Amino acid sequence: MAFDPTLQNRLAPLLSAAGENLPVSSAIPALKAALARTSNAVLVAPPGAGKTTLVPLALLDAPWRQDGRIVMLEPRRLATRAAAQRMAELVGEQPGGLVGYRTRLDGATSERTRIEVITEGLLVRRLLSDPTLDGVACVIFDEIHERSVDADAALAFCLDLQRSLRPDLRLVAMSATMDGAALSQRMGAELVESEGRMFPVDIRHARRDLVHRRDLPDAMAAAIRTALAEEAGDILAFLPGVGEILRARSALAGVDADVLPLYGELPPAEQDLALTPHPQGRRRVILSTSIAETSLTVPGVRIVVDGGFRRVPRLDPGTGLTRLDTVRISRAAAAQRAGRAGRVAPGIAIRLWTEMTTRAMPPHDQPEMMEAELTGLRLDTAAWQEAMGTDPADLPFPDTPPNGAFEAGRSLLQALGALDDDARITPAGTRMASLGAHPRLAAMMLAARGPGECALAADIAALLEEM
Repeated sequence: MAFDPTLQNRLAPLLSAAGENLPVSSAIPALKAALARTSNAVLVAPPGAGKTTLVPLALLDAPWRQDGRIVMLEPRRLATRAAAQRMAELVGEQPGGLVGYRTRLDGATSERTRIEVITEGLLVRRLLSDPTLDGVACVIFDEIHERSVDADAALAFCLDLQRSLRPDLRLVAMSATMDGAALSQRMGAELVESEGRMFPVDIRHARRDLVHRRDLPDAMAAAIRTALAEEAGDILAFLPGVGEILRARSALAGVDADVLPLYGELPPAEQDLALTPHPQGRRRVILSTSIAETSLTVPGVRIVVDGGFRRVPRLDPGTGLTRLDTVRISRAAAAQRAGRAGRVAPGIAIRLWTEMTTRAMPPHDQPEMMEAELTGLRLDTAAWQEAMGTDPADLPFPDTPPNGAFEAGRSLLQALGALDDDARITPAGTRMASLGAHPRLAAMMLAARGPGECALAADIAALLEEM
């Protein structure tokens, strides 16, 4: 079934009106022309250009889509839900109609859904259960520069599917900071760039660096109090984790503003408070993890206060699992965060570190694959090989997985009974891959017997994966 012309007529004025305020609209014709000529495209547009909101809607009337779904990947659950909500609002609906979403915890889709926003891990699971992506016309990889293991795996699987069985499948990678030329070459894609439209941001550095990272919440609170007294507008403050957010919030008791947390595990209703302007115009201070660095629009923000740290996955040799470690952000991430202050008007970015420290920061964040434990990825590639026949060494990853970590994953999987002596997946390995948990935890859950053991194993797995 082709695209519904009635819907096309309804969308056209909505997209035109939205495009007046979204700079990426000027790049949409070039993107659509590129996808008419070839299967893949890379779109590079600055933060706030509107690519997350406008691109999926604009591709609905592409002839190659016919009646297939457009699936867009987001790196976080909050961004997934927020992107679907914003697109649904533009077409006058609630999520679950033309635009839907799905995460591990919830979702809203229907037979009418033609744009589905999902988290990266869910696409990997979908590819392993349905390797041909039946009914999907296009996959959009939003914020591809974040380079999570799941995003890299999903891209590699989609590229392999495209070259073997689905040459009609369109793949679009979107980023604000990545080297678009290098990515387009790896994907065999056309590169489309949007100039964007940002207001100037005044960057202010601290006179001295923090003596110890434990001082960050108090230093953040002091900087926010000063900004509230001297500047206008809402404040978006970046802290590495929930503990620092709660301590900074406590230190801000009594300020004349609403102080709101924003992080992934927060209940959706509380997340929505941070993403919605105060109805009476009262000032807001949003204390956020790096979740607000990309994909999300936090309205009213004129001031960014950046603590300069983030949580990243690292291999814990003691447990053999990936844990979260606190590290200094890259210069690219600092620029991304500062750009949040220049979305609607000239803004200010206050950095709680010195200019000398900026020069010493890495230019870009390392892809997660280069530093994380890769047993889960090795199991996923074995499951993909069983379904599609592609040797893991032949998969078109953006960067080749480190051989040491990949081989260590193979050895562990063989010890767990997930791979045989030839490194082919076993029936037990197939069941483990379907659970979407780390293979160690999946093996534990599969070994449980009886309702009590199964419930305990699931609880332990949930706790360990959140550490």
